[in-house]
Amino acid sequence: MRLINLVNNDELKQRLQEDTTPRITLSFYTYAHILNPAFFRDHLYWRFSQCGVFGRIYIAAEGINGQISVPEGEHEHFKTAMEEIDFLNGIRLNYAIEDDGKSFYKLIIKVRHKIVADGLNDHTFDVTRRGGHLSASAFNELTENPETVIVDMRNHYESEVGHFDGAILPEATTFREALPMVKDMLADRKDKPVVMYCTGGIRCEKASAWMKHNGFELVYQLDGGIIEYARQVEQQGLENKFIGKNFVFDERLGERISSEVIAHCHQCGDACDTHVNCGNDACHLLFIQCPSCAEKFEHTCSEKCRDFNKLPEEERIVLRKTEKFNGSAFGKGRYRAHKPVEVLR
Repeated sequence: MRLINLVNNDELKQRLQEDTTPRITLSFYTYAHILNPAFFRDHLYWRFSQCGVFGRIYIAAEGINGQISVPEGEHEHFKTAMEEIDFLNGIRLNYAIEDDGKSFYKLIIKVRHKIVADGLNDHTFDVTRRGGHLSASAFNELTENPETVIVDMRNHYESEVGHFDGAILPEATTFREALPMVKDMLADRKDKPVVMYCTGGIRCEKASAWMKHNGFELVYQLDGGIIEYARQVEQQGLENKFIGKNFVFDERLGERISSEVIAHCHQCGDACDTHVNCGNDACHLLFIQCPSCAEKFEHTCSEKCRDFNKLPEEERIVLRKTEKFNGSAFGKGRYRAHKPVEVLR
C-alpha cells in the first residue's frame, strides 16, 4: 500500500463532510528512544491506515506526538495497534471535549528533529528531571495558595480565547519564544511554587525540566493539560478554573471549556472566540471573526483579501507573487496587533 496520501485536499474534505461515520478525536504523546524514526514512521502509517486513522503525527528520535481521529467502530482496533508497540502500550489518550468527528480529513505522519520545536539543546540539561504531575483536584488545591504562580505555556493566540484564572500569559508566538520569556519573567520567584500548563501536557514535559535546570525549585505541571483537566472536572464534579475555550490544532480550532467568551472579533471588537483562517489562500491568516464580519468580509480578514478573491484566477496567480496580505505580516493574528492592518484595506 502507499504510505502517503495522493488525493486532493479539497476532495478529502468533501468526503469527510459527506461521511456519516462517527469518529473519535484524541491526542497522545510520549518521550521515548526511537532508533530509526523513518522506518517507524512507515510502519505506523501502514498500521494506522488499517484502522482508518486521520490526523497529524510527528515522530523524532526523542518520541512521538499525535493529534488524530478514529472511526468509532475501529476504536478497539486502534488501541490494539497502539498496544503492539512497547513504548505506546498503556500511554494516556486525551479525548476531545467537544467532538463532531470532523477534526481531520487525512493521515499525515512526518519525521522531525523534535516532536515539539523548542530551540533547546537537550544535551545541556536532564530532560527526565521534570516537574511534578498534578491531577485536576491537586491543581485546584495548589493554585488556591496565593504564593503559587500559574504559567500558560501556550502561544498568545491560544490563551487569547481561554486560560486559567490568574495565569501569566506570555506574549509568545511559538513555544521556542515562550521558554526564555517565562524564565526571565519569573526570575525573582524561583522559590515559589510554579504550576505550568498547556493543551495536552507535552510542552510542559520539556518546559518544567528546563525551569528546574534554571534553578526553580518547586515546579509542577498539569497532568494531561487542559484536555485532561476538563475531563476530570466534569467526571468528578470539581470547580472549573479554566475560563473560555481551549484552542486545538485541528479543523475545529477550539473546544469550549466554560461558557465565558473572553476574546474579541479582530475586525469589529465584539465579543467572540471563534478562530478562522482567512478565506484568501494567499493570506491564510489565523484570526478571530464574528458571524457579522464573516458575512461582511466574505470569510476573509480584510477588504483587500475579500476583493482579491473576486479577481479572475489568472490575475490572482500573478498578484500572489508581489502582493502582501495580513498573513504575511502577522502569521497568527491577535486583537491588539491586528486592528492597525486595515491600512491594507
